[in-house]
This record gives sequence, structure tokens and C-alpha cells, in this order.
Amino acid sequence: MATEKISLYNLADLKNTSDDAIPNYLNSLKFKQSHFLTDVRLALGYTGFALAAACFLWDYKLGFESTKTYTAVAVAVYTLINGALTFWMAEVEKGTVYQGVAPSGEKITIKTATKKNDPTYRLTISVEPNSKNAGAGAAPPEVVELSTPFTAFFDETGRFVAQPFQEALASAVPLIGRRDPKRVKLASQAMLDANPDLLDAVLAANNSSGSAGEDPASSSAATGAEPAEKKGGKRRKA
Repeated sequence: MATEKISLYNLADLKNTSDDAIPNYLNSLKFKQSHFLTDVRLALGYTGFALAAACFLWDYKLGFESTKTYTAVAVAVYTLINGALTFWMAEVEKGTVYQGVAPSGEKITIKTATKKNDPTYRLTISVEPNSKNAGAGAAPPEVVELSTPFTAFFDETGRFVAQPFQEALASAVPLIGRRDPKRVKLASQAMLDANPDLLDAVLAANNSSGSAGEDPASSSAATGAEPAEKKGGKRRKA
């Protein structure tokens, strides 16, 4: 994973760096990544490029007049290929940056997005049950939506910090958490991390309640003070 600095004001760089971290992390947990979506996109792109290159060679070698019919057909085919590529990226991939299969057989799909002028990383994570273990009435995919600011896993110099990024994924997605339990953070701990002042308030409340319920005798013993004499005690005879 690249550790070079990037601009904290460039949402595209922040998103691309975060997107690249997802396959690095999941593949390290023995997930098997599927490259089907990427392979189809590359196939469409390279086909369009090859067609454009062929048109150039036809015109260069044979001249426009002798190849104009082929060129017209190539332009029509190129338009269809480019349209198919646009449809594939917009309607099929829809921001998908990772597809894979866990060692236990579940399929996971991760889509990411950002909004203009909003430095928040938005993930939609879908987990499909293992088809071998699923019966006729299989449960629908589990969908987890996660939003976290980029500042949670980029330091002030613009370097990506892997641990909080991995903790966010492992804590939000049980499938990932089971593969990397050391990265799972409890909700209570996450709340304290998000609001450090909350810990001080909890400790102050505990100290107050402990002082209010303290036994006077034990308090006297702790301070070394003797309890006062009771009124009306017996007189010592002369």
C-alpha cells in the first residue's frame, strides 16, 4: 500500500487511496477477490481502442476513399462499445470497488462514494450467505452502510493510517470481524474514542456516587479520626 502524502483537500485522491486499501486488507484476510467487473470494463475499453487504431491504419495505408465504408461501420461499432462501457460503469458496477468470497463461502460486495464538498467516505457493504449452506428459503443479503470522515484514517500530513480504517470495517461488518477479531472495537469504546470528554464525565460520576454512599465509620477510620462521645454517657465516680 502506498504511504505517500496526498492533499487532504482533494476528495478524488482521498477516495482512490481508501478504495485501494480495501482489497489490500481483505485479501490479507484470505478473501478471494473476483475481478469479473474489472475484466469486462477493460475488455470493452481495449476493444474500442483497437477499433480506433484499426481505423487509423486503414486510412493511413489505403486512404480514406477506399476505406470509408469500413470506417463508417467502425464508427458505429465504436459508438455501441462506448455506450456499453458507459452503461456497465454506471448501472452494473455502480461504484463497486471490491467483490470477493470469504474463506467460509460468503460473497461480499463493497461500493464506495463521496459527495461534493463533503469529506466523508461512504461505503455500502453487501454480504450474501454461502450458497452451499443456504436452503430454498435463503435469507436476503445483509447490507451495511458505513459513513466515516476521511480524517479518521488520514493524518494531518496526508498519509493514510491503516489501523483505524481496518477497525472501522471489522467493527461494522461481522464477516470481516470474524476474520480479524483483533480489529473489532466495541460500541462503547468507539463512543469514548469519538468523545473523549465522555470518559471524564463517567469517571466523575462514579467518584461522586462512591463518596455519597460511603459509611461514616469507615470514613472516620480512613482519616484516623475518633467518633465523638455520645451525650448522656455514664459519669465516672469520684
